[in-house]
Amino acid sequence: MRILVVEDAIKVAGILKRGLEEESFAVDVVASGEEAVWMARENPYDAIILDVVLGDADGFEVCRQIRREGSWVPVLMLTARDAVEDRVRGLDVGADDYLTKPFAFPELVARLRALFRRGRAPRPAVLAVGDLTLDPATRAVCRGTEAITLTAKEFALLEYFMRRPHEVLTRAHLIEHVWDFAFEGDPHVVSVYVGYLRDKIDRPFGRSTLETVRGAGYRLRDDATAPDPA
Repeated sequence: MRILVVEDAIKVAGILKRGLEEESFAVDVVASGEEAVWMARENPYDAIILDVVLGDADGFEVCRQIRREGSWVPVLMLTARDAVEDRVRGLDVGADDYLTKPFAFPELVARLRALFRRGRAPRPAVLAVGDLTLDPATRAVCRGTEAITLTAKEFALLEYFMRRPHEVLTRAHLIEHVWDFAFEGDPHVVSVYVGYLRDKIDRPFGRSTLETVRGAGYRLRDDATAPDPA
């Protein structure tokens, strides 16, 4: 297994390289965010160990850039910070796991092996269906370059659709996952919120991507020529 270590502290980088090589990993080490993005683009790594604090860059942004370039190599972030907000931010930008310094080396190796088992399945930090994008971390939604403002429930509903593009989702399924299991209101609330979304993500742009599948539910797809679902 080939690992990229992104760490600008020379001593820490050396310890990681020696320890990982003793575990039979092939290890490359870089000290900057720019090098990390380039190396991830040019080499088929099995995992990346990425420090959050780098001399030339923020590790969160390095991870985001790696994901933007279409690389789904598993990323394990290292940091001296233990705040919940930092762990959440790391996961939101596309990291797969998060380890706080100081850590036990056997735990690092165990986490790497767990990432190898998970593989390279796409886990985009920013969701996209056609020119419609949604960033769960910043809660930003755009159609092309134009920002769209959504309420919290509209955002939650759109995010669920965008995580399952082209999949027909029933009202019951949407209520269970976007509202909650104990919801006892009118199930037609889904239709109401679908209408709200269409008024914001489709109709102003002459699009019909959020469609009704008669007798089944709703589906979000990238199709600018879909029939008007009104």
